[in-house]
Amino acid sequence: MTVVTRFAPSPTGLLHLGHAHAALFAWHAAKDGLCLLRIEDIDIARCRPEFEAAIEEDLTWLGLEWERPVRRQSAQMADYGAALGRLEAAGLLYPCFCTRKEIRDEIARAGRAPHGPEGPLYPGTCRALAPAERQARVAGGEPHALRLDVARAGALAGPLTWRDRARGEIAADPATLGDVVLARKEVPASYHLTVTLDDAVQGVTLVTRGEDLFHASHIHRLLQALLGLPVPEWHHHGLLTDEAGARLAKRHDALSIRHLRETGKSPAEVRAMAGFPDVSK
Repeated sequence: MTVVTRFAPSPTGLLHLGHAHAALFAWHAAKDGLCLLRIEDIDIARCRPEFEAAIEEDLTWLGLEWERPVRRQSAQMADYGAALGRLEAAGLLYPCFCTRKEIRDEIARAGRAPHGPEGPLYPGTCRALAPAERQARVAGGEPHALRLDVARAGALAGPLTWRDRARGEIAADPATLGDVVLARKEVPASYHLTVTLDDAVQGVTLVTRGEDLFHASHIHRLLQALLGLPVPEWHHHGLLTDEAGARLAKRHDALSIRHLRETGKSPAEVRAMAGFPDVSK
């Protein structure tokens, strides 16, 4: 089977060494298959065309190629809306009217609130609202997010597994992240929903990404089951860190590909800094 991987950056800043590591990891994992570039630009408030152009320029400079056309999330709203509609029709979504402050306050009042790998879980405040109250508040224009009722969705899907190339067969446990948000007013489809659908549409057979997103794959496996999507393999790789051990982020301007280029580094040197001295598959 032809291996299809993808590198999917968000154009909210310049690529840095951590991005280079992820892109090169996907490129090498594809072997003789395909490595796709996807632009995750659904957050229109933060994404910029100039950063998208810089992404493609930096990847080309590194010696990477990708299949075209490039999929841009901002052009796929109809796909995401249709998937949300299917989940809503199945009774698996509910509107959440809580602000972030209200959620923090509720967790503080609860004392021993359940925790997941990313911190305290959403306490389910709006999950208990009566249908009539939900409808009235939505009809009244009250701002809200759409959350996945993970317990109900898990009961419907039944036991699930997924395979990570580094860790083997994994029993899916989507409850570790609680009732995740699948849409907000300002961002009409969340990361969890968009990447799951995009991978299916693009025929991705191997999802490569950082180990910081390992637990998200539990949710994505659940969404695949609920939406009848194909199931890829995963490979969660390690993350590049700075001298203090913190994960590289876009705030690390000194380690941006653009800065390294301007200071005279060659593509081979930057690839080696990112852990891949050989660009060939």
